[in-house]
Amino acid sequence: MSRTVVVTGASAGIGAEAARELVRRGWQLAVVGRDPDRTAHVAAEVGGSSFVADFDRLDEVHDLGHALLGRYGRIDCLVNNAGGLVPRRALTVDGFETTVQRNLLAPALLTELLLPRLTESRARVVHTSSVMNRLGGLRLDDLDFDRRPYRGGWKPYAASKLGVILYARALARRTGLESYAVHPGYIRSGFGQGSRSAAIVQTLTASMQISVEAGAAPLVHLVDTPELGVPNGTYFDGLNPWGATHRSADDARLGDELQALIEQRLGTRIASGDAA
Repeated sequence: MSRTVVVTGASAGIGAEAARELVRRGWQLAVVGRDPDRTAHVAAEVGGSSFVADFDRLDEVHDLGHALLGRYGRIDCLVNNAGGLVPRRALTVDGFETTVQRNLLAPALLTELLLPRLTESRARVVHTSSVMNRLGGLRLDDLDFDRRPYRGGWKPYAASKLGVILYARALARRTGLESYAVHPGYIRSGFGQGSRSAAIVQTLTASMQISVEAGAAPLVHLVDTPELGVPNGTYFDGLNPWGATHRSADDARLGDELQALIEQRLGTRIASGDAA
């Protein structure tokens, strides 16, 4: 039986490379990206289906969830890989800080919209996080960085990637679905385009950077390995299942509080997802 995987952020970089390898391994691909031309190109290359959504707009994420539910009667894996870093603080049209929405809120919305189908399929959910989670400092009373230094986007980036781990673990506890977060590595890429500090970091980490193919390998491993042999909710650093995290990543209460806050912020959109 054909297995279906949804990969977001798949129009370039590790998402596109993971899509290529997963097709080679027999998976049916839903290729999700924000750029229509690049997304269509990757989908055509791998023989998958193209879905376009801008995660800076939650209405587009909502429409994406409905489109996926309408297209696939079974979804075996969801890879929440889309995200990024915004160098200057700005709010989205939805009223949330952009980096936090891209990395945490939009992927959570998509996951919640697909949850009935994921549960039926006993699916696995893979979330792209970052080693930067260790510098997190997630504050639920200031998720949008209204009252804290923005630091060129690095503070909300770190906080949102810590939030990804907490959400992944809360999802595992709440639903029983396999749910794993992963740092894919320091990858040679256009990460943080437009950010001077991101360019400096790319230069300083040049000796540690790995290829896009190597960065995609942990995603492919987490999607395609039937038995991972680790506790549900494990955070991977590359292929290492014992990745270092911020001390609060193990705080189940904080994870549940974050889940409740996400539901509060996205509630009407999540609730209306059952119609598809």
